[in-house]
Amino acid sequence: MTIEITQVREPVSTAVVRRTAVASAPVGILADIRNVFVRELMPVLRNPASVLFAMVQPLVFLALFAPLLPETPTGSALQWFVPGIVSMTALMSASFTGANLSEEIVSGSFERLLVSPVRRSALMIGKSLREMVPLVLQTLVIVVAVAPFAFDVHVIGIVSGILVLVPFSVGLGALSLALAVAAKDQAWVFWTVQQTAIFPLLLLAGVLLPLDGAPGWLQTAADLNPLRYIVDAERALFAGDYPMDTIASGVVGSMVVGVLGLWVGVRAMNRAS
Repeated sequence: MTIEITQVREPVSTAVVRRTAVASAPVGILADIRNVFVRELMPVLRNPASVLFAMVQPLVFLALFAPLLPETPTGSALQWFVPGIVSMTALMSASFTGANLSEEIVSGSFERLLVSPVRRSALMIGKSLREMVPLVLQTLVIVVAVAPFAFDVHVIGIVSGILVLVPFSVGLGALSLALAVAAKDQAWVFWTVQQTAIFPLLLLAGVLLPLDGAPGWLQTAADLNPLRYIVDAERALFAGDYPMDTIASGVVGSMVVGVLGLWVGVRAMNRAS
């Protein structure tokens, strides 16, 4: 007698899981600019002493020149001198922006950035926008340093002066980055051009000495310097005055440097290899 045991298996319902592919949204240029800006800003936030270290030269100028300033019938000569020092600080800080890029080029990290998905235009703009933060911090340090010495603080004028300087700093920072890209791994080329250009721009802006009695050829050269109009606007704003023609000239000069600098910088970055 044979007994057959039949095992009955109940059908198991298998759930079919359907996965719908989600297309990742393309990252826009504004997001790229933000990411590059945050990346460039992190060293400043981690080491804020670097911003203060950059203030050594402007503070030395203030300490050495302030005692030599003559008394003026309208008030302290610091009211004329300090806005020039603020403009000089913006010029110095922005012109040194390309030095960091030169180090990245030598180390090879810049090549990795070029092959990353980040747009090259965003790479240039984000690096240039970083200059806004040192500009604000350095201006505040200078104002705090001179406030106890017969310097009238006009908050609205100072804030307006910073806003006028922002396009200039960003554009000059972009030009400095473009110079570093053109110099590639030859850092001496960057420093030679930077040091050769920075002091004529500084002197022709009337930062340290007035240009009222300058000869005709020097006046003409100064008239071609956008920084001169920016310095005049800064002096009016820091004094609490708001002459529209002077301020408009300063804004136009700052915007010209900003637009031109970003245009040159983006073209240089797009052609970098």
